[in-house]
Amino acid sequence: MNSIRVRLGVLGLALLTGFTTPTAANAAPAAPSPTVEEQRLGGAVPQEILRRSGFDTAAPRLARALEGARGYGEARRAVAREGARLWQRAVDRAQGRGPAGGDLSRDDDRPLYWARLGMTREVRTWQPEFGLPDGRRAALLDELERTSRGQDAIRYPHRKGLKRILLTGFDPFTLDRDIRISNPSGVTALALDGTVIETADGPARVETAVFPVRWQDFTEGTVERTLRPQLPKVDLFTTVSQGRVGRFDIERTNGAWRGGFGDNENIGRTETVPVSDPASQPQWTTTTLPYAAISAAQTGRFPVYDNTSVTEIPAGGTEPVVRPDGPTPGSVARAGGGGDYLSNEIAYRATLLRDRLGLHGTLPGGHVHTPVLQFAAGNTTEVTDPEFVRNRLDIIAQVRAILTVAAETS
Repeated sequence: MNSIRVRLGVLGLALLTGFTTPTAANAAPAAPSPTVEEQRLGGAVPQEILRRSGFDTAAPRLARALEGARGYGEARRAVAREGARLWQRAVDRAQGRGPAGGDLSRDDDRPLYWARLGMTREVRTWQPEFGLPDGRRAALLDELERTSRGQDAIRYPHRKGLKRILLTGFDPFTLDRDIRISNPSGVTALALDGTVIETADGPARVETAVFPVRWQDFTEGTVERTLRPQLPKVDLFTTVSQGRVGRFDIERTNGAWRGGFGDNENIGRTETVPVSDPASQPQWTTTTLPYAAISAAQTGRFPVYDNTSVTEIPAGGTEPVVRPDGPTPGSVARAGGGGDYLSNEIAYRATLLRDRLGLHGTLPGGHVHTPVLQFAAGNTTEVTDPEFVRNRLDIIAQVRAILTVAAETS
């Protein structure tokens, strides 16, 4: 998820003209239109992914539950239930439990992504007879996002000697470039959620969650809300995202800057990362993962780099400068090792939260960039192929190996 700038298409604005019939003062407001992200659902590729995984039943199931709801409380319970069901179904499928639902590889994260969007579209456009004010609709959508991403399902068993590892992933992104895209970090989150890694120091339990590729959700604090209750309890955490072709990177430094690249809503933000208490906000945060041990270990077929590069405006300067060995004193961030997109931001937010909780010296945590997940050469239309699946499985296995090294050397 590097900040590789691409030219985005200009979004047209639809202008309504002509006469309209006056609306009665007490008429219910129209339900919001589907978002840019939800509008992509109608394409052939999302529909094929849903059909070939069996996840095409999720949104209709929620629609039926909403239709039968007799009030807001019942609707909220239905949303929470179906959101949690979707997350668990995706985890079970990725880990080989239950029916595959179709011929799409079980390790695929895309059924979860597209099914969730079908469900959020149902909630966003639902118009119940009992009325649904904007605030309550927003609360339903928030409930669905949290439950269907595993954000409220992070729980560790009480077991002596069990280490606790927290890992986060992301949705697919850059979908207007290639709507077939899968995100290996989201794949890894599904594959590892609730699993136990056997290390030289004993077992380690992994719990995971997935985050959206949307600036606004991060502005509203979705990362801090999810991680704040967990960081004091865990022994190790890492945020994970897709990065560069053919390599893993352990990002040494994270920067407090948004570089403007468009998110899944085709919205860009160019600004300092907005956090609470900005007066005490640092320009940089650092990893506390054992980066030297991880990069030196044989964890899989992709090389792993200790990435120390950043882009800064030096103290007293005005122009950005690339620093291969990290930031200089008093500089202003323009890109962390992981760039200036949401992968850098989740790393910045998670490590800033670690530091604000007083855990910098005791809690290993940071960011891992996976290789770009690539299709076989020449495949420009099919939603999957054997090389695509192999690459995805190899990335999952290597992240697991990286976690093992980190747990053993922390």
